[in-house]
Amino acid sequence: MDHVYKKIELVGTSPEGIEKAVENAISLASTTIRNLRWFEVIETRGHIEDGRVAHWQVTIKAGFTLDA
Repeated sequence: MDHVYKKIELVGTSPEGIEKAVENAISLASTTIRNLRWFEVIETRGHIEDGRVAHWQVTIKAGFTLDA
């Protein structure tokens, strides 16, 4: 079946790491957006406190299929 996708940009955050930041973005977005199908990481940033990584921010593009 042919699909048409819409892309959105999300920023997930987590003090636990990059993967958790991605999971947080997708998890919250999936509560209001139907048919999420894929994502790509486009940017990764971190916040430093006292010489250590304190928090991660990951920007993703996520795609979802449009209803026919």
